[in-house]
Amino acid sequence: MDIIFLFILGLVLLIMEILLPGGILGVLGLLALIAGIFLSAESIQQGIYCTLALLLVLAVLLGLSFRFSKTRWLWQRLSLRERQSNEEGYVAPKPDYVGYIGKEGRALSLLRPAGTGEFDGERLDVVTEGGFISNGAKIQIIAVEGLRIVVREIGVKE
Repeated sequence: MDIIFLFILGLVLLIMEILLPGGILGVLGLLALIAGIFLSAESIQQGIYCTLALLLVLAVLLGLSFRFSKTRWLWQRLSLRERQSNEEGYVAPKPDYVGYIGKEGRALSLLRPAGTGEFDGERLDVVTEGGFISNGAKIQIIAVEGLRIVVREIGVKE
């Protein structure tokens, strides 16, 4: 009875991993299934052989499912087909923005406190020191903290 419970628990945990991804439930489900295999085997050697055979069969089935068009629809539903391009406004962060300190530009969106600014024709994700800056206002980069670019409105008295 304990063996059947381990198999059912393993399957339930694997299904929960699909619905709530994170890795922990999947690992626990896999461990429960392997424990069920070992407990149902007559010896440790037979348990190892059965576990290896199960993993090999799963790997072959997974590989074949990528090849056949009947299962390709499943993988297309699980993967993202759209691309994010620079023309549409998506900008990947650059790792080093220290050279931008002191540059002046303009706010392309309302900064409350985060938004987008343009500096020398380049769009950057920026944050203010905490206040709001209106769209189109002149701004200056005052600090860079990793990928966080801090700006201040130019011409505003503090």
